[in-house]
Amino acid sequence: MSDAYRIAPQFGNTLPRLSDPLLVVMFSGWIDTSVAAGNAMESLISETGATMLLEFDTDLFVDYRARRPTMELREGVNTKLDWSAPHLMIGHDVNHRDVLLLTGPEPDSRWKQFANEVATLSTTLGVRRMLGLGAYPVATPHTRAVQISCTSPNAPLIQTLPYIKSSLDVPAGMEAALEHALHDQSIDALGLWAQVPHYVASMAYPPASAALLGAVCDVGGLTLDISGILEQAVVQRERLDQLVRTNPEHAAMLTQLEIAFDAEHSGNGILTTGFGGVPLPSGDELAAELEKFLRENHKDS
Repeated sequence: MSDAYRIAPQFGNTLPRLSDPLLVVMFSGWIDTSVAAGNAMESLISETGATMLLEFDTDLFVDYRARRPTMELREGVNTKLDWSAPHLMIGHDVNHRDVLLLTGPEPDSRWKQFANEVATLSTTLGVRRMLGLGAYPVATPHTRAVQISCTSPNAPLIQTLPYIKSSLDVPAGMEAALEHALHDQSIDALGLWAQVPHYVASMAYPPASAALLGAVCDVGGLTLDISGILEQAVVQRERLDQLVRTNPEHAAMLTQLEIAFDAEHSGNGILTTGFGGVPLPSGDELAAELEKFLRENHKDS
């Protein structure tokens, strides 16, 4: 047992024996447009009946001047402090498959130590696959299926997945560090990222959460009841459709986003032009217009 974490009392300070558990990771404080990954993790916690397995040492990994604890005041009485910390939960899918959920605030310091601790824990608990969750904004229409992009140090593995594989240099989060730490322990480690329409970035977007949960089931081999979040996704789609229909100009711009999306995913890689041969505005321009429109209507609703 490491000094970096404390096992929950109900486990007798001993790590349990698990059978091929899946590890799913999602930290707050990093990129998560529309809180899509956070809501997906909340659904996982609920659907698996997850309970606390262990909590990491806050003094080691959390900077409380940057991420202050919450004080609970009741009529002037300081009843308690909530020291939010990275923690590992344990649950089961409907087929009793063990599921480990690593969540909480992203560590502020000692990233390499934290990643190594998680890698060692994963090996001890018998983890063979890790899935990280995230979401980022893209100039894409809400009328098309949410796209998932993936990351992994394991090139042969990633080529077997039907997700977007990008080539670019971007700042990394702890999830990326865990990909490498677990990969070094011969554990399959993947990042799953939902692409969220720019113009809904300021509100919850259940379709992205549902897409992430679907990917977790597909790639992680879980069986979960996600009907609740799918119903939320349908309601959100209908609401957005209604908002866009109230303004022909914005409906036309949404159509152009659809044209760009369909061209990009048609396999020919050629973007078509808009109405009357006018070139398509950039995705950012269209998204900015739609975001403004939807935000104004959201205030009135």
